[in-house]
Amino acid sequence: MNAATRIDFLYLSESDMIKAGVTDMAACVDCMEEMFGLLHAGDYRMAGANNDSHGAMVMFPAESPFPTMPKPTADRRFMAMPAYLGGRFCTTGVKWYGSNVANREKDLPRSILMFTLNDTETGAPLAHMSANLLSAYRTGAVPGVGARHLARKDAKIAGILGPGVMAKTTLSAFMAACPGIDTLKVKGRGEKSLNDFLAWVAGAFPQITSVTVVESIEEVVRGSDLVSYCNSGETGDPSTYPLVRRDWVKPGAFLAMPAVCNIDEGMQAPDIRKVLDNTGLYEAWYEEVPKPAHATIPVIGVKFMDMIAEGKMARSDLEDLGAIVAGDAPGRRTDDEIVIMSVGGMPVEDVAWGTVVYRNAVERGIGVKLNLWEEPVLR
Repeated sequence: MNAATRIDFLYLSESDMIKAGVTDMAACVDCMEEMFGLLHAGDYRMAGANNDSHGAMVMFPAESPFPTMPKPTADRRFMAMPAYLGGRFCTTGVKWYGSNVANREKDLPRSILMFTLNDTETGAPLAHMSANLLSAYRTGAVPGVGARHLARKDAKIAGILGPGVMAKTTLSAFMAACPGIDTLKVKGRGEKSLNDFLAWVAGAFPQITSVTVVESIEEVVRGSDLVSYCNSGETGDPSTYPLVRRDWVKPGAFLAMPAVCNIDEGMQAPDIRKVLDNTGLYEAWYEEVPKPAHATIPVIGVKFMDMIAEGKMARSDLEDLGAIVAGDAPGRRTDDEIVIMSVGGMPVEDVAWGTVVYRNAVERGIGVKLNLWEEPVLR
C-alpha cells in the first residue's frame, strides 16, 4: 500500500447528513452569512465567463427524431453546479441533480440531488453526499440572512405562499433571525401539503401561536412583516406569476423571494429597496437566456435585469446582500422602508454548507469511508 497515493472519500447518506447537522438551521444561517462576506470580498469562483454562473443545464427539445429521448415535461432537466469557496472553507465542489415534476406521482422529490466535495489542491474527492437536505437548508437560510439585516427587529407576522419544502426551510430561517415571530399566514393549493406543513409548524415552532390558512395571495402579504413566495409554477408568461402589489405591502415589510414571482409598478418604484443575493449571478443568467429573461427564469431578480435593460431602473439601484453583510452597505435604514430580496441560489452555498457538514461528519465519525484507489493505474 502506498499511503502517498491512496485516496479515500466519505459517503454520506441522507440519514448521515442529518446526524452531521445538515438540518441545524441556526448554524446554516451563520454559515451563509459567512459565505456572503467571502462572496463580497471576491474569494470564490463559480462557472462561466464572469465566474458567477448558476451552472450548466441539460434540457430536452419539444421535438426529437430519437424515440428514447425524454420529453420536456414540467421542470425536467439535469444540472451541474460547480464552485470554489475560500476563507476557512478552501474547498471546491459540484452539485449534480436531475429534476422532473412527474416524480411526485412516484412519491419522489421533484429533484434528486448529490454533492461531491473536493480537495482544492489535488482535486481528490473528500466526500460524496446526499444533497436534497443540503440544498433545501442552504436555500432557506439565505432569506434568514436577509431577515437578520433587513427585517424589522420586532417582526412578528410571517406570510408564506406555497407550503412545501422551501416554505419549511425559509420559515425556519426567519425564526432563527426573528425569534419574535408568533403569527403565520399560509396559502397553498393542496390539502395534503397544507396539512403536512401545519403539522410541521405545530411541532417545530410552538411559539407560533396563531396560524391561519388564507385564500388569496393578497392575504398572505397584507399585514405581514416578513413575506416569502415559496411556490412552484410554470414559467414562460410572467403575467401568470404570483404578483406582489404595492398596496398590499405593509410599511417596513421584508420580502424574500426564492421562487416564482412578479411585481406591480408600485413595487418597481425607486423607494422600494431591491436586493440581490449576488448581482453577478443575475448578470450571468441574463446573458444566457432569451429576452425578456424573466419569462425563462422566474425569480424576481431576473425581472430587475429586464427592468434595467428597458430603462425602468438603473444598475446602481440594485444592492448586494454581500455588501450589506460586510458592512459596506446599510442594513435596514428606517422602520417603514420596504425591502424585496431575490434569492437565486448559488453553488458556493452548497460548498459552504457541504464543507461544514463534511467536517462535522469527520469529527463525529459519521458516514462510510470508500476507497478510490491505493495507487492510480494511470498517472
